[in-house]
Amino acid sequence: MTDAARMQIESAQLLRTLIRNACVNTGDRASGQEVRTADALEDYLAGSGLDCERYEAAPGRVSLITRIEGRDPAAPTLLLMGHTDVVPVNVAGWQRDPFGAENDDGVIWGRGAIDMLNITATMAVAIRRLATDSFRPRGTLIYLAAADEEAFGTYGVRYLMAQHPDAIKTDYVITEGGGVPVPTRTGPKLALAVGEKGFNWRRLVVRGTPGHGALPFGSDNALVTAAEIVRRLAAYRPTTTVLDVWRRYVASLDLEPAVAADLVDPQRVLDAASRLEVRGFAQLAHACTHTTFSPNIARGGAKVNVVPDRVEIDVDIRALPGVSAKDVDVMLADAIGDLGRRVEVEAPESDEGSISSSATPLADALSRVTAALMPGSQVVPRMMAGATDARYFRWKGVTAYGFALHSTRIPHGEYSTMYHGNNERIDVDSLRLSTLMWEALCRDFLG
Repeated sequence: MTDAARMQIESAQLLRTLIRNACVNTGDRASGQEVRTADALEDYLAGSGLDCERYEAAPGRVSLITRIEGRDPAAPTLLLMGHTDVVPVNVAGWQRDPFGAENDDGVIWGRGAIDMLNITATMAVAIRRLATDSFRPRGTLIYLAAADEEAFGTYGVRYLMAQHPDAIKTDYVITEGGGVPVPTRTGPKLALAVGEKGFNWRRLVVRGTPGHGALPFGSDNALVTAAEIVRRLAAYRPTTTVLDVWRRYVASLDLEPAVAADLVDPQRVLDAASRLEVRGFAQLAHACTHTTFSPNIARGGAKVNVVPDRVEIDVDIRALPGVSAKDVDVMLADAIGDLGRRVEVEAPESDEGSISSSATPLADALSRVTAALMPGSQVVPRMMAGATDARYFRWKGVTAYGFALHSTRIPHGEYSTMYHGNNERIDVDSLRLSTLMWEALCRDFLG
């Protein structure tokens, strides 16, 4: 059996274990219980010569770190970071058990298969392989399996930054967010996530007047008002902003000239997105050129025969880099309009967007390594619509990217439907490619 085949098998086995651990993070302090996966990873790394450090921010909320120390203190440090928690799942929408980790014809199904237990597993396999091969790099290599990424990192990276900063002190970070091949006329393009939008979660408390449900005429029904507010938020179109990173990404895709021109024109990008055949690309075009508003949760009413006097609407607002929390609130007021007098706005969480330069030695090394593993491919910078733990490092001035190398078996347009959605899955060839890439990258970049 070849080394590549052995690493693929190990990655698949480890991924299946992590999926079955079901470290579901609801946002509650007691959820997640990432200790299960910390234990599994420590067991897997045992016997490799690697020492593991455990950091428990709250009962069961454990992050795991291991490292290979560099020979040269002046050489750069690289942190490979995966998270171990996953988001909740609606079992009814799945074709297979979301925590069964079934391997069907070389495709592994389960919550976390692409977000991001696949990367957490392949990074672990690569660092174990490097350790058992007596790899002694110039620069230090750190592996972090972090808790609580799916709920702000309060018990994960945010905790480590505040309480144990030396444990994750680094010059470069790679985590989730790119590497799915996008076919073009000049070969596959591999997105390198160099930045991400900030998230601003807002709770809108809509007031009304209670009354009897049998007498609705002329009533001050908070739910009716809330419904109109939701409609306005869904219809709201903030000002279009075309960042340089989006221009460069569109230019790399070898699209028809008219389509490419429309996708970077502030006046035409939304119309162009509506005409795109690939839904995921259309969503990306919208998200990378706008601050977005998505009303996702509504709570209200006490009894079916009582007119509600209070309804809460939770809105997920993702802001482009450079857009402040104050800017977001101005847009929110604009979207709600004259109904603003009926609304009390709360701000449960606000984080600014972040972006790193793509002109770095690490980006160059990624390009070299991926070109060897996937001939004809090209790494291209891109913005992420969602948020990752990379933001904590970028805010500190650390270069942070999102990447992993995927095969072409699963069409690139299907990925956007799987993140936090139904039927998450990853093919084992992608696991093989990512594992080989991590090993080759560490050898290339760290020396």
